[in-house]
Amino acid sequence: MESSNAPNAGIGKEEAPKLQIYPTPNTGVLPFWRDKYEREAKKYWDLFYKRHQDRFFKDRHYLDKEWGRYFSGAGRKDVLEVGCGAGNTIFPLIAAYPDVFVYACDFSPRAVNLVMTHKDFTETRVSTFVCDLISDDLSRQISPSSIDIVTMVFVLSAVSPEKMSLVLQNIKKVLKPTGYVLFRDYAIGDLAQERLTGKDQKISENFYVRGDGTRAFYFSNDFLTSLFKENGFDVEELGLCCKQVENRARELVMNRRWVQAVFCSSGGATSSSEEASVRVDIFNQAIIEPDVAANTLKEPMNDSEVDMSEGVAFEMFGLSSFEDNEMIEVNLRDRSFKIEVLSKEYQHTCRSTGLMLWESAHLMAAVLARNPTIVAGKKVLELGCGCGGICSMVAAGSADFVVATDGDSIALDLLAQNVTANLKPPFLAKLITKRLEWGNRDHIEAIKEENNEGFEVILGTDVLYIPEAILPLFATAKELIASSNKGLREDQQPAFILCHIFRQVDEPSMLSAATQCGFRLVDKWPSKNSSSPSESIISSWFSENGHEVYLPSPALNIMYFQVE
Repeated sequence: MESSNAPNAGIGKEEAPKLQIYPTPNTGVLPFWRDKYEREAKKYWDLFYKRHQDRFFKDRHYLDKEWGRYFSGAGRKDVLEVGCGAGNTIFPLIAAYPDVFVYACDFSPRAVNLVMTHKDFTETRVSTFVCDLISDDLSRQISPSSIDIVTMVFVLSAVSPEKMSLVLQNIKKVLKPTGYVLFRDYAIGDLAQERLTGKDQKISENFYVRGDGTRAFYFSNDFLTSLFKENGFDVEELGLCCKQVENRARELVMNRRWVQAVFCSSGGATSSSEEASVRVDIFNQAIIEPDVAANTLKEPMNDSEVDMSEGVAFEMFGLSSFEDNEMIEVNLRDRSFKIEVLSKEYQHTCRSTGLMLWESAHLMAAVLARNPTIVAGKKVLELGCGCGGICSMVAAGSADFVVATDGDSIALDLLAQNVTANLKPPFLAKLITKRLEWGNRDHIEAIKEENNEGFEVILGTDVLYIPEAILPLFATAKELIASSNKGLREDQQPAFILCHIFRQVDEPSMLSAATQCGFRLVDKWPSKNSSSPSESIISSWFSENGHEVYLPSPALNIMYFQVE
């Protein structure tokens, strides 16, 4: 589908102002999605652990160095690990401190199960339970005022900032008056925050949604201090930790930032000084290089206290053991196409519809596969084809020349990969990809340089979904379609074929725009007039050899236009 175009129907010598079909940057997450992420937070984290298992965070062996004095000492220490995940905090703790007993909870049942099935799990050292820290009372699982230490490591950031107080009040119920909260989480200015800001995934101030639906808040020292003080905690220690990470292959140096703190109940534990010990730690630079063979990251060369993981690799370098894209297979008669598109898991945060394969493209490709004469020997242009380009690739099998276009450069990059992966010579040489924003004079002229005689067939699948884009679409098609030839039958005349599901654009609006740009509707499918189906150009495509064409959705429509 097309990503950005221009608002006017007429295309003059001066380039018209561009129409941005998708939300402009920094508009943030829409209220519908914001509420969905909050309502289904448990589901997204459960899917997270289903996908990553115990591979996302590294085991936190730095705990002994950073907080060892809180765990050591005579007698048993009862520790509550909230948001335990796969146990990356739990198992280093019980290995280092024989007198520590850990209560571990997470609101993802899969995460809790990962802890229970860990090779080092033992019920004499660890007790697990599923718990939503916002709505479930911890004191129903643990005796009130019985916990010596609560560990919160990259946990509170997953909670909506307006509900963080509920979490702190909950843990305070089970924390001893002399107990401590050991805290580590993302800080403002972290590289991951910058990446999410650039992707327009902001929910609220310093609160973002990742591509997989999980969320992350980035703390400032002031916000964190105020939050804990308002809920009855004093600051024992507070540190801003910074880590420079270098990717030699890309010659990039990136900043990882997190806040690390220790809190105690107000009037309870005694601070080591009247004022909190506030520090800023700038760790030595770690050299992190991509391991191409394994598609993961090597260990840092120096011993640093950073939670380096595959997840961090993804956020920093775009490298990970999982991909944002998925491969789908489209089978059409005797051909099979493997198309890489954006995974459904990530489509909810994507502003570009061009990274998906729509039902209309599947239907139109099936029609072309069964009726190659539609494009045989002709020059074909596809508008807003997205990353799939399935119609263009099918057309290349019998057409003389095919140009697949879209306005989204990211979709075009993926389109080029899909074309190369699926087409072989001589068909590959007949298809080229070009960027085309509807109404963009430079783009239109660039396509005319490839074919100055016009195109006999122009295709568009699910490109009519924004009312403001209708006129630029038809105007662009009028600029690029070939002239009529009175010596040809009607079904052989140059045609503009649209396949779509009616969404925000209704049929009268489409017909009005078509008329303004010099097009007339010759045929449509399905047609209310079934008295003479033999006269229908489109119906003949579906009746060949008595076989039905695969119909992915009953709401699909096809409209067949020609120049007046």
